[in-house]
Amino acid sequence: MLEEAILNIFREEGIDTIPHLPCDRASLLCARITEEFSHIPLLREEDGVGVSAGVSLAGGRPAMVIQSSGLGNMLNALLSLHGTFGLPLPIIASWRGVYNEAIPAQVPFNSRLPEILKGAGIPYATIMEKRDLNAIREMIKLAYAEGRPTVALVSPACFAGGTCPSPIFPDRSRIIPQIPGGVIKAPQMTRYDALQALSPHLGNALVVSNIGIPSKELYAAGDRAENFYMLGSYTQASPIGLGLALRSGREIVVIDGDGSLLGTAILPVIASMKPQNLTIICLDNGTFGSTGNQITQGYATTDLAQIAQAAGISHTRQVQTKADLTAAIQDRTPGPRFIHMIIRPGNADVPNIPLSPVEIRDRFMQAAAVR
Repeated sequence: MLEEAILNIFREEGIDTIPHLPCDRASLLCARITEEFSHIPLLREEDGVGVSAGVSLAGGRPAMVIQSSGLGNMLNALLSLHGTFGLPLPIIASWRGVYNEAIPAQVPFNSRLPEILKGAGIPYATIMEKRDLNAIREMIKLAYAEGRPTVALVSPACFAGGTCPSPIFPDRSRIIPQIPGGVIKAPQMTRYDALQALSPHLGNALVVSNIGIPSKELYAAGDRAENFYMLGSYTQASPIGLGLALRSGREIVVIDGDGSLLGTAILPVIASMKPQNLTIICLDNGTFGSTGNQITQGYATTDLAQIAQAAGISHTRQVQTKADLTAAIQDRTPGPRFIHMIIRPGNADVPNIPLSPVEIRDRFMQAAAVR
């Protein structure tokens, strides 16, 4: 059976974690993955890029299984995250739009994928028949040998005849917890004020910092080897934190922002995976702070604490003062935890981080390996 052959390749190549999003052409493979591997069911393929990066940074060996159309959602994150930091990620994609495709919308993007991947500098292989299957192994080996993303495009012809077992639906009845409200007052603290307040209380936690100026400010507030400073990859901070939390036994803290969290579908995934060692701190200034303080929906329309609570993260707190922030970070209640810190817009005048991406990656991974 083709699916069993692919699973054997995963086992033999030491793949230990599989973020995935289903495709009806490869439904049996997806079902087998959920039964036999540590897996993360995604809502958006792009989030799997960050999750996989977190798993790699914690010493794991991830591979993604998706429908090929999802590659369109992933390209920037693949190049700006894995390409910048030299992280491996083999991707096995059911290749739509090329074999008995009944959905016209699948054709324009997917039929051009070889040229798109070539243009992006991402190695790929096409598996058109079962006898080509070893190319999946070659792509996995290449990803881990060179520290880069690779793609195996598997024609649905290879999956023909597979059947997926009917799912078992558990009881869905539940009591929906009351969403926290709270009164948001005019904020006094800036992001840099909050980071200076946080830094002394991080202990030995592994910290993922949001892109741009937040990372620069965290470096200035208190550099540590345990800090992973993101240099790009919008929306990927919390996915990276989830990957770290699922692979590492250490406490994981993500310092994210309102713009990034409003642009991702990761909060329901975090809630469903229930990582007890993960804390998300949303420093919400209501703006895209690194690009000129353009106002986001979080400024006066959308409440991130309510979104987190509605996503299923029951331990959610909304804070505005240094004392409340300190108390929240020192709270040892098992996670996942979501701390919504209301701050005012503004960026500190701090220098660039004097570390290369490889230096950030290597010292972080060394710190992460210490128990």
